[in-house]
Amino acid sequence: MHLPAPPPSTTPRTSRAPVVPAAHRRNGRRRRNPPSAPDAEQQQQQHPDALARILRTEAAVSGVSRKAAVVQQQSTRLWPRAVLEALDSAVSSCRWESALEIFELLRKQHWYKPRSQTYARLLMMLGKCRQPGPATALFKTMLAERLRPTVDVYTALVGAYGHSGLIQEALATVDQMKGAVDCKPDQYTFSVLINCCCKSRRFDLIPAILDEMSYLGLECNSVIHNAIIDGYGKAGMLQDMECALFSMLESGNSAPDIYTMNSIIWAYGNQGRTDEMEKWHNQFELMGIEPDTKTFNIMIKSYGNAGMYDKMMSTFRYMKKRFYSPTAVTFNIVIECFGRAGNIEKMEYYFRLMKIQGVKPNPVTYCSLVNGYRKAGLLDKVPGIIRQTENTDVVLDTPFFNCVISAYANSGDTKIMEEMLQLMKDKNCKPDKVTYATMVQAYTAQGMDEAARLLKIQIERFDNKLLASLFPPFLSSYLPLVNS
Repeated sequence: MHLPAPPPSTTPRTSRAPVVPAAHRRNGRRRRNPPSAPDAEQQQQQHPDALARILRTEAAVSGVSRKAAVVQQQSTRLWPRAVLEALDSAVSSCRWESALEIFELLRKQHWYKPRSQTYARLLMMLGKCRQPGPATALFKTMLAERLRPTVDVYTALVGAYGHSGLIQEALATVDQMKGAVDCKPDQYTFSVLINCCCKSRRFDLIPAILDEMSYLGLECNSVIHNAIIDGYGKAGMLQDMECALFSMLESGNSAPDIYTMNSIIWAYGNQGRTDEMEKWHNQFELMGIEPDTKTFNIMIKSYGNAGMYDKMMSTFRYMKKRFYSPTAVTFNIVIECFGRAGNIEKMEYYFRLMKIQGVKPNPVTYCSLVNGYRKAGLLDKVPGIIRQTENTDVVLDTPFFNCVISAYANSGDTKIMEEMLQLMKDKNCKPDKVTYATMVQAYTAQGMDEAARLLKIQIERFDNKLLASLFPPFLSSYLPLVNS
């Protein structure tokens, strides 16, 4: 309700004293805010400045990314901080295509100076993304700039080849290092090489690599021993794994640590040999090695996979007694195990407990819930899961939507399956080959041959795009270097 305006004053207006509330006039002085509370006016002045600074930085970074994506852009006087921050952001998030685009833009700037650290970071990123072709091109670009490779650059190149399964190229790079000036391979180089050999199941090469290290005067440290032990464990070669552990103990210069413990416990737990898993857990504790959260997660998952739910939950409670807080991984394991067992009541209980304890669910959590509901035939609860994610900042990924699409495909509900595909695209989540293959299988099972045929065309287009992405347009300048 609006009150009428007061009548104008007839007395002449002089300089008015500030009006002091009655509560403040009682003791003749103003009440001061507590020291911990910031002044409101100061906040109003600081917050807009801070917000404006953040927005300016984000706008600059996004602007650099847009300029890098446009081939016609030939600007050579961009703001250095914006370009470098955009490059750092792309490398940190392993967006290798964007990173190489921004790096090409960086090289065109008038203030650009080649740095081996930049090349090393880019090569490490390409190794993680398993892109050996662009890594080779980038290395040759570095040589074309007359920049001498360092040990870090060569090691990153070894990893780029090795992580892609190109072990012979990785070995050739190590041999190239030996002939370079002041660039001999060190322990870290050999640890990367051995780790790649273990992941590629090339255990036959490890003795020769260890002999080469000994010839160069390099000791086999705990990192290398752990890589060998973990490799044998991942391959299920438990006897060779124990021999590698005994070799580590006999060396005298490397002691087992928490990584050794987790690798061996995981290997036995993954094979369902929980008795030996417990035995080695006790042995490592006698050595003075304290378990960590990952250790308990490994044991909880091993018990869950073996159907030993009582031991799984006793380990969960014991973990909390030892003052180890369950993480999202811990809750995801428990939720997945109960969902796989069809125990929906306990699955939902630990999902609620997860949120009550302040542990943030992630796409893996929601994927486990969908799988549990699918197994129990409760697909009517899946839309509620999707609605829950809309009220959070969880970014749903392709595996989650593949899980939902697979659930409706197995039930024969192709209409909702198509709606989930559209929702997936609305969320800016790109379907992959698994998405289309699942839908083709569902259409074929329902006798919808025309829909299956059209979707197979989509799969062929996807394969062509995937092949073209191996050497995208912005790498055209690198192709002559690769072929040379």
